[in-house]
Amino acid sequence: MIRNAIGALMGLIGAAAAVWSPLRAWYDGRPGRDYRVEELFSGSGVTTDPPALLGSLLLPMLFAALLALVAAVRRSRLLMALAGVVVLGVAVLWMVRQGQAAGGLSVGPDGQGLGDGLASAFGAGALLLLAAAVMRGRRYRPRGRDLDLDPLVRPRAAEPEPWGPGDRP
Repeated sequence: MIRNAIGALMGLIGAAAAVWSPLRAWYDGRPGRDYRVEELFSGSGVTTDPPALLGSLLLPMLFAALLALVAAVRRSRLLMALAGVVVLGVAVLWMVRQGQAAGGLSVGPDGQGLGDGLASAFGAGALLLLAAAVMRGRRYRPRGRDLDLDPLVRPRAAEPEPWGPGDRP
């Protein structure tokens, strides 16, 4: 129970960081909300015209946050890990596309190069995966008749033999 609560809290913090990351600078002072989702999958690369807010990198981060929220409520390790993979996948795919468009990636002083929004996205994805590892998840509890068949829960009584004492084969 405690592990699920700690994992859910870590997941919710990771989800908040994932949603917050596109609002911060990702590269050369340009926030993640200025990059289109389609640019991650198209061959054209990264463009400079800003998209609508829900057409930006905020959309997959909101989806990952929704997955994390559902995972916390349902105590699902799989959904929590999936949310972490979505966040990390968007960040890595964005780095690949940005590197192709810019001819390479750099980290520099004065807000040049990779920004703290990208670092926040990586941290959020790692925190979501860690939350999935910490969570215990749901436990299967057999109900009704299944309890009689489980030898670890209650030993079964010895069944009577179909033959009498002197009738053994």
